[in-house]
Amino acid sequence: MPLGLAALTLLLASCTAEAPETLSGYVEAETVRVAAPQAGRLLQLPIARGASARAGELLFVLEQESERAAVEEAEARLKRSQALAADLDKGRRQDELAALTAQRAVVVAQWRQSDAELVRQRRLAAAGFVSTASLDAAQARRDADQARLADLDAQLRLAGQGAREDQRLAARQESEAGAAALAQSRWRLGQKTVTAPLAARVEETYYRVGEWVPAGAPVLSLLAADGVKVRFFVPQARLGEFARGQRVELRCDGCPQAVTAVVDYVAREAEFTPPVIYSRDQRARLVFLVEARPVTAQDAASLRPGQPVEVARLVGA
Repeated sequence: MPLGLAALTLLLASCTAEAPETLSGYVEAETVRVAAPQAGRLLQLPIARGASARAGELLFVLEQESERAAVEEAEARLKRSQALAADLDKGRRQDELAALTAQRAVVVAQWRQSDAELVRQRRLAAAGFVSTASLDAAQARRDADQARLADLDAQLRLAGQGAREDQRLAARQESEAGAAALAQSRWRLGQKTVTAPLAARVEETYYRVGEWVPAGAPVLSLLAADGVKVRFFVPQARLGEFARGQRVELRCDGCPQAVTAVVDYVAREAEFTPPVIYSRDQRARLVFLVEARPVTAQDAASLRPGQPVEVARLVGA
């Protein structure tokens, strides 16, 4: 064999030995299913399947008349409880205080008159001009007027103090409960308008405008860039080549160029080669599931769920 041909043969053999063997795999998508915790009729679905949604962009709106009414009711109840609590913290109104003061003046005049009459009756009784019964009657009238005067003095003192502390505490707690009920009503109302939790592509829509959506049922699904992954199966003999962080190269039919991905999961247990891997000589072998995700969002967008790919380990990466 000529020397040049022998050297070329050795070089080709060396390249063939170093070239990594490709593995079969497929693209899989981890979608985010977006639902509302409240049931309702679908009113708006402004974004179409296949469109890109920004984080915070409106996705869909459910009917919310009942929730709006509940918010208005909770607001009214809160205002009422706050007004009652504020009223209990105050004393009587000025007109009420004036009325009590006027009543006291009347009772003071009556007490003075009955007290003077009692003094006069005592003098007459001492002189023997009136009976003991008349004296007792005068004493009773004076005592009754004195008791009425003490009662009005107590009412005037309480009128400036407001309600008892227990009543005011109960009113404040009622107001706090009303605020919590209002917050719950507003939360339920807010759940009828759903926005995108992250930037992603609308992968699928499950309802049309006008249809009834049960509570918790997904209305649409989102596919983010980090939701695209490649699953492939590695024979036990090559398992050491694919640790977490290992870069691999993906090739597929119709892909304009190779896509670089990073291994982020290696199964701990072996399994039989799944039917999706059609190689006859690998079908009976035990393999380990490995998952890798594209490095860039642009690479992830170029892959389609279910698409078969060829995976090769990047030597030195």
